[in-house]
Amino acid sequence: MIRFLNAHFPSRTILLGMSDACLVTIAFLLATVVRLGTTNATLMLAYENGILKIVVISAAFMTCMYYFDLYDSSVLSNPIEVLTRMIQVLGTVCICLALLYYVYPSVALGRGIFVVGFILMAIALFLWRHLFLKLNMLPEFAVRTLVFGDGPLSEPLLCEFGSRPELGVHVVGHVLGSENGSSPPACERRACSEEPVVTVSGDDLVRAVQSFQVKRIVIAMGERRGKLPVEVLLSLKSSGVTVQDGTDVYEAITGKVPIESIRLGWLLFSPGFHVSRFLLFYKRFSSIVISVTGLLLCIPLVPLVVLAIKLTSFGPVLYRQKRVGRKGVVFECFKFRTMCADAEADSGPTWADDDDPRITSVGRFLRKCRMDEIPQLWNVLRGDMHLVGPRPERPEFVESLSEAIPHYHLRHAVRPGITGWAQIRYKYGNSVEDAREKLRYDLFYIKNMAIGLDVLIFVQTLKVILLGRGAK
Repeated sequence: MIRFLNAHFPSRTILLGMSDACLVTIAFLLATVVRLGTTNATLMLAYENGILKIVVISAAFMTCMYYFDLYDSSVLSNPIEVLTRMIQVLGTVCICLALLYYVYPSVALGRGIFVVGFILMAIALFLWRHLFLKLNMLPEFAVRTLVFGDGPLSEPLLCEFGSRPELGVHVVGHVLGSENGSSPPACERRACSEEPVVTVSGDDLVRAVQSFQVKRIVIAMGERRGKLPVEVLLSLKSSGVTVQDGTDVYEAITGKVPIESIRLGWLLFSPGFHVSRFLLFYKRFSSIVISVTGLLLCIPLVPLVVLAIKLTSFGPVLYRQKRVGRKGVVFECFKFRTMCADAEADSGPTWADDDDPRITSVGRFLRKCRMDEIPQLWNVLRGDMHLVGPRPERPEFVESLSEAIPHYHLRHAVRPGITGWAQIRYKYGNSVEDAREKLRYDLFYIKNMAIGLDVLIFVQTLKVILLGRGAK
């Protein structure tokens, strides 16, 4: 995993993105040589901004491939889905570049060069993606890993390793912890093929590591006192075997904190959960600048939204709702009304469901494109919220969720936000289990809060809005 903008990305995914960019660039460079010849191509690239024009095309392709989720793990392993989205990317890029060339003709590449380069690039990307999928599935190119322990994290880790080949992890065994550090552990061999699972009894952990040629050990034990063979693990580490804590590995590969299995000591001593004065100043300053800019840009839209709400339903245009902010302080959150007036008069506070009949037709459209949240920029300007942070929850829900979910109160350590890590990584929540899952993401954000992570969240929020995801 590669840490970038305070988030973790699989090194294979980063490599795939870099190779895609190189292929696009090389395809159009070759097209230039094929179309103009070596001498004229050199002159065009050097003195007619040819390099810049090709970089613009590469940036357009990479942006579209990102927005079509061609670097997402659930898409990478599905060749049919990859093919479908690649075709969509090619069409979208053509439309985007046509518009760009109309507005800025100076960045346009010659028609003949573009056609030849487009064909070369399409062939290269399709072949490379097919080859990458084959290589990515080969266990020979993955790190042979052994999961030690049968704590709450063991099964989630095994599922992540097994379903995400881009992580480059090949689990060759699952060692169950013994009653004490001196007892021999039992080792369960997990075959990736259709062979039956073989249970092996090892004399010690060292023999299991040697037998399976293990290069990495991930500790996934629950209670470790008297069970973790520390001396043996130190000996293996000194011999070149990587030993990692399961909690850290799970956080890195999923982007969330495992709240059920974390220890209070880990929360206390782990890096993160510290906000500097500079970061606080940046978040407040950027929130003011962006909220003022957003309110000014939205002025032309506001009369249209107000008119649509008034013409289609009875009741006030603005909806005020109490939300819990930093340190548990309750504030009034403003939104454009998307439900019928007095929607909760009989039922009381309830989550919105799929196809909720309380949502008006205009309200459904406003929620889908996130226009209902425009008034929350005023909350940001007032200081109730930041632009990025955990979404504020209603006091009625906070009380019950705090009793049902461990460490739920920690999400109130920072100001809430209009968008956040949980909003871009998880669907709209309407249950206790959804709130539990979103808390895992919220704690990851609080633990790793930084300018880079805010930038990443903002960029991905634009992607979520454009694709209409997570709205309810």
